[in-house]
Amino acid sequence: MKKYNFLVLTEHTKHSSQNSLYVLIAALVGHEQTNQVYVASRGNAENKPFFEDRTSSTVEATLAKASFAYQADGIQFLEATQTVDIQSVDVVLMRLPRPATDAFLEYLVAIAPKQIFVNDPKGIIKTSTKEFLLNFPSVCPPMTLCHSVVDVFNFAAKYPIVLKPLREYGGKGVVKVVNHTVFAGDEAPKPLKEYLAEIKEELETDGYLAMKFLKNVSEGDKRILVVNGEILASSLRLPAPDSWLCNIAQGGTAVASTVSPEEEQIIQKIAPVLLKEGIVMFGADTLVNDDGKRILSEVNTLSIGGFPQAQAQTGKPIVKMAIDHIIAYVNEKVGQ
Repeated sequence: MKKYNFLVLTEHTKHSSQNSLYVLIAALVGHEQTNQVYVASRGNAENKPFFEDRTSSTVEATLAKASFAYQADGIQFLEATQTVDIQSVDVVLMRLPRPATDAFLEYLVAIAPKQIFVNDPKGIIKTSTKEFLLNFPSVCPPMTLCHSVVDVFNFAAKYPIVLKPLREYGGKGVVKVVNHTVFAGDEAPKPLKEYLAEIKEELETDGYLAMKFLKNVSEGDKRILVVNGEILASSLRLPAPDSWLCNIAQGGTAVASTVSPEEEQIIQKIAPVLLKEGIVMFGADTLVNDDGKRILSEVNTLSIGGFPQAQAQTGKPIVKMAIDHIIAYVNEKVGQ
């Protein structure tokens, strides 16, 4: 039985005790096909040549044990580390939040051409922008990519809409537009024309995804966790009182849920496309449309969380299942 050496890339300064990284690594360390697991953080200043300067293929990493757990001071990422060359491991596990630039992701592919990535950096570049949803119009709300003020005004003339920056996450930068008035969290409403003047440069340079605002958003945003094409669990995130944003980072709450038949069909449609791009783990978000059916609203492929929470909610060994599916994917890649 082949055993693998893993290198996990992360950013410990952005972690909390709820981060999925720690239970996933502990389970990975305990897997029968794991040899060693190294964890390197972008938050360690000694790793600047690797993460920022892109001049080195080595990182200072901690050798994880089965007792690997969250520490508020992050000391395990800073002390008693060892130098690890990315080219010396079999698998690179990406648990790296933004800002992970496209330049850095491309650099990883260049310096580690023989390593197996979970998820593949090239696939992350392609899929971690909200523009990727445009590949699945049949399972999404009406939407369009906007690159100008005129684009936004034309789409907003059809119905209330939501505007989303292409590369933000956790609900950041998302606004609702109703009757040419912009509503952004706790901020006072402002005229659409005024708001568009503020984001004009980003709008014209990067673009925004405009999506029809769904009146049933109060029924919650469901996060579906998928690994190697298999649905592991789902969690329903409900908006805070007097809010339409369901993200936990925006005050929402999460409860256990089940996956509906239409959601299963959505995953069957998108999972093969994502796997083809090397996306092994992803979170698919769904909302209830005006007809009362769940439709796709977002796909998260960069640093997917929620595994320990799903395990606590369901009573199922979700974390072990996730690791088993990752190892199965690695075995498949090695056997090709």
